Amino acid sequence: MSWSITGAVTGRSGSSGGPGRPRRSSSSGRPARRAAAVVAAVTAAAAGLGLLTGGTALARNPADGKSGPVVTRAALDPTLVAGRGANLGFVEQEAENATTNGSVIGPDRTAYTLPAEASGRKAVRLTPGQHVEFTLPSAANAITVRYSIPDAPDGGGITAPLDVTVNGRDRSTMTLTSQYAWLYNQYPFSNDPNAGLLHPDWWITECSCVPDATTPAPVIDKPFRPNHFYDEQRLLLGRTYRAGDTVRLTVPAGSRAAWTVVDLLDSHRVGLPHIEPVAANVLAFGADPSGRRDSADALDRAIAFAQRKHLKVYIPPGTYQVNRHIIVDDVTIVGAGNWYTIIKGRQISLDTPAPDGSVHTGVGFYGKDAADGGSTNVHLSGFAIEGDVRERIDTDQVNGIGGAMSDSTIDGLHIRHTKVGLWFDGPMSNVRITNNVIVDQIADGLNFHTGVTDSVVSNNFVRNSGDDGLAMWSEKTANTRNTFDHNTVQTPVLANGIAVYGGKDNTVSSNLIADPIREGSAIQVGSRFGAEAFTGYLRIADNTTVRAGTYELNWNIGLGAIWFYALEKNIDADIQVTGDHFLDNTYNAIMLVSDWPVKDLYSIRNVRFKDMRVDGTGTSVVSARVAGSASFENVDARNVGAVGVNNCGSFNFPATGSEFSLTDLGGNDGGGTTGPWLAPWELPNTITCDDRPPVIAPSAPSAW
Repeated sequence: MSWSITGAVTGRSGSSGGPGRPRRSSSSGRPARRAAAVVAAVTAAAAGLGLLTGGTALARNPADGKSGPVVTRAALDPTLVAGRGANLGFVEQEAENATTNGSVIGPDRTAYTLPAEASGRKAVRLTPGQHVEFTLPSAANAITVRYSIPDAPDGGGITAPLDVTVNGRDRSTMTLTSQYAWLYNQYPFSNDPNAGLLHPDWWITECSCVPDATTPAPVIDKPFRPNHFYDEQRLLLGRTYRAGDTVRLTVPAGSRAAWTVVDLLDSHRVGLPHIEPVAANVLAFGADPSGRRDSADALDRAIAFAQRKHLKVYIPPGTYQVNRHIIVDDVTIVGAGNWYTIIKGRQISLDTPAPDGSVHTGVGFYGKDAADGGSTNVHLSGFAIEGDVRERIDTDQVNGIGGAMSDSTIDGLHIRHTKVGLWFDGPMSNVRITNNVIVDQIADGLNFHTGVTDSVVSNNFVRNSGDDGLAMWSEKTANTRNTFDHNTVQTPVLANGIAVYGGKDNTVSSNLIADPIREGSAIQVGSRFGAEAFTGYLRIADNTTVRAGTYELNWNIGLGAIWFYALEKNIDADIQVTGDHFLDNTYNAIMLVSDWPVKDLYSIRNVRFKDMRVDGTGTSVVSARVAGSASFENVDARNVGAVGVNNCGSFNFPATGSEFSLTDLGGNDGGGTTGPWLAPWELPNTITCDDRPPVIAPSAPSAW
């Protein structure tokens, strides 16, 4: 999401403190010419860190105890998340479970470290000559490798090779890059590892001070707060290999990269290129599938022709250079599949800023602005969008998909290296976003911003977003009757897996959210960023989170896997959290909190928690740092590290008890070393406040 700076950030030791992130703020082609041919055959397919263990290890499948490939989902046994998250057909294998002569790094959940940003908080570190080898669990003809290599000494990234061999032969080479990774410093971050503080007038945890107001001035280590380490590459293997075949990734001798960290490998079985025989084929309008010439104008001409003739637009296999927005309205654009049709662009500096504040443009498919009526009947499917965004500039419209699109569908895209994968500025309604892969973003994966209604985001996979993975942001106009369902969100570097900021009658259901890194968590319900109040209902149902409940840098406290945050308004709508599983929580499973300056102004009331499982907390099941109330029914917990309810209320500590009360509706079982998590002595509002309780690392989650 985009943010604008409104002032210094402050914090209070021993209090609820202040949020570390600033507030958020809320983008033509030529005339077409006539083409003679609209039917064409498909062209040929275009084709630094703590070391825990080292040496070669044969992985064992935790499900059956037999030697063989370990298949995971979000670094979990798949049986623990059955029926939740996205299913896009690929198979995940963690590098730490593979055979390697490198070194396993992690586990570590400390921000600004390579293991902390890895899936499952572990990875494998290779030096030149070392390898990691995966055994295919099923037939595959393509792979995705998630990796990290060092930055250049002065920033900007490097490139380095990674050799890929199958069964000891069939060699190919991936070219890895860190040009889209390695951010530093304070929000909105820098590409320069040697830069001084961007905001020396902000309070920072590292010195518990405001550097500009401190004498003697603190010494701040450089690089300051390195983050966003990972990227990923896809590779078609050229043929289909069988289950049991081995894929070895080797860092060749002489690699420019002093080390290469491999996080995971996804194996795919990619189908043949899709053919659209009766369509406005972009090749007939001058598009260049080699990527040497810009094809933006050719796409505009094909779209205009298709609109007149009521045809689809077809983009055959190839890589097409597009360095600006393609404006879409009342059109269907179909690719050959996102492994075959690649729309790839450079980021271009504008001579003068655009009216919306953009100083760059880049590849993206945009509906018309809502102020101009928006677009309708847009259908995009079967291609990849690859941007060139390497820094975060919040005014820039350099998103993969943007604008307003009503009565539209977006299906089967692969979007990476843009600012936000899909950023919609409403009002708009009835958009269906399905089966997409959104990776390696500088900011959000997807954001419904302002007045998006009756829309669905389902079966999408988001990994390595630089901000919220999926968000509904009701700035100025409420988002209403939307659903985020059966999506997977992994390793958001900053902020939350799924965030809902205000709105009415929305649903977040059956999602899998794993490994949020810092200053956010798996699910946030927030009254902040100028959002409209929560009204009607909010349903959060049947989601699974794992290794969530992060450390909030500027408050210097641990959050919850799900956290409710009343910063600007009360949260008092009909909110029900039902059937969710919170696994391996770094701190709390549930947190309800306000901000210190407004702690006596805003409350969170009548949230209902029911039919839930909590398996492992570093601290508590519930942490309350706000006035209000909640009820609990059939919430089972185990491996709880601290007191089950850490109830600080609004930190006024009245003799009558905490300002936050809990109601036991029955069936709340289990706990930890301190006894039942919801014990009678904690009810209704016993003060049990420990501002920063010791963290007891939970054991790995297991079948209930």
